[in-house]
Order: sequence, then structure tokens, then C-alpha cells
Amino acid sequence: MTTTTLTAGQIDVADVPTALIDTGDPDGVPAGQQAPPVLLLHGSGPGVTATANWRPVIPALSRDRRVIAPDQLGFGGTATGEQRTYGRAAWTAHALALLDTLGTGPVDIIGNSMGGAIALSLAAVRPDAVRRIVLMGSMGVAMPLPPGLNTVWGYTPGVAQMREVIGLFAHDRGLITDELVELRYQASLSPAVRDSWAAMFPEPRQRWVDDLALAGAELAAISAPVLLVHGRDDRVVPWRVSSAQLVDLLPDSRLHVLSGCGHWTMIEKTAGFLAVVQPFLGA
Repeated sequence: MTTTTLTAGQIDVADVPTALIDTGDPDGVPAGQQAPPVLLLHGSGPGVTATANWRPVIPALSRDRRVIAPDQLGFGGTATGEQRTYGRAAWTAHALALLDTLGTGPVDIIGNSMGGAIALSLAAVRPDAVRRIVLMGSMGVAMPLPPGLNTVWGYTPGVAQMREVIGLFAHDRGLITDELVELRYQASLSPAVRDSWAAMFPEPRQRWVDDLALAGAELAAISAPVLLVHGRDDRVVPWRVSSAQLVDLLPDSRLHVLSGCGHWTMIEKTAGFLAVVQPFLGA
């Protein structure tokens, strides 16, 4: 598989048409020797899709396991624009319904930002569905609304606004190309995506951080091993207010901080990300 062939299909998940990348079982790996599937849950940036979020890492992860990467409820190809309640409960229910629809059995999960909070929520709601968890620039714990995240969630369609958002995500300024800005801007203009986005994070936005935060008792009850990966220079979800708390609250956890890296760990530091994630998932 190459990064140019990652196109999403569509599957019905609890009556929601859901855009999904599903690499299927890896070639050349006997069924009895395959690792559990890995579920990839993207974050909450405007114009985000599973393809945009996970393109750099799916080829490596899919060499020896099935990779499942949906556009979450209200995002990308899963957005409908219809009136809907969003938040932790809705995103968790949609992800669980996806696993039930696919009949996966237990999975490993890699969750980015908001997707990390949903990964933890899945483990809290249905512990036997989750084997291991990787959290990347994750939410999921009580914190004040970071200024960078407030800017991201306050995005309204515009090229300048999208450039500002991508500038917050990426520490490496070389990643902020006109092509990328235009691509993400155009993705945010789809009427279904635009209308779904407008319904997700209206002010006051602290309540949406609170909604995505698990209680201390919920976090303490998660038995799955957790690897936290965080960019030291993350301006959207700073590691000291999020991962530094989570590593203390989760019973079986370890933290890896990458210097010279912002919120896009898997994009800015792909090799470093895979170097810690693949051994953890393969343990």
C-alpha cells in the first residue's frame, strides 16, 4: 500500500453513512498470527478527515494488521449537516457502533486530540473492546480551555482563518504550504461539513473541554496499557495541562514527549512517532 491509495469507502453505522478507510487483513500474515485491528480516531480540526490525519502512518501500521480509520460523526465524509447533538457520548456511541458493525473483537486504538478522549471513553464504557491505547496530543482530562484550541474551535471558513489554524497545529513552518491551506479550506466549505462544524463547538467553549473530560474515577478504572505521545511545542493542547495529568491518573501509562513538535505528532515526527508506537502496540 502507498499513501496515494488511501481512499475512504462508506459503510452504514447505526443508520449513519460513515466514511471509512479499512485496509483489511494484511497480506502474507496467517490469520492466527495477526495482531488485533487498530482503530484510528482523528481530532477535531476544521476540514479534518481520517485520510488527512493518518496518511503518513497507515502504510506502516497496515503491514501486519488491519487498520480502521473512520471520519468521525459530523466530520468529512460522515458529515450530513443535519441537526444533531455532538459531544463525547455521541462520538463514543458512533465508534462503538462501528466496531459492532465490523465485528472486529478487541482493538488497539490510536486517538489524536479529541480522538484521544474518545479512545479513553471507549475503554471506560466497554473495557473488553480495547486492548491497548495510544494517545497523541490528547484531551480527556479536566483542563482550562487552551487559547490555541479556542481559536481552532472558533474557525469560520476563510483562507486566512485556515492558515492561522494550521499555523497552530504545526511547529514546522515548512508544513504550512499554500496547497495544504487551500486543501483544508476547501474541505471546510462543503455545506454538510460547514453546518455540522457550526453545531459542534459554539461558545462558551470551555463546556466542550469539560464534556470530553473523563472523571478521575473513570480514568483510574481503565486497565488497558496507555502510551501518551505529545509534542513539546503543542499550542493546541499543551502537554503540561493534558498528558502530564493523564500519565498520573491512568493506572498503566507511559509518556513520550517529542521536542520540536507541535500538535501534528504523526505528521511532523512520523518516524519518531512510529518508533515508539509500533513496539508498544506489538508488545
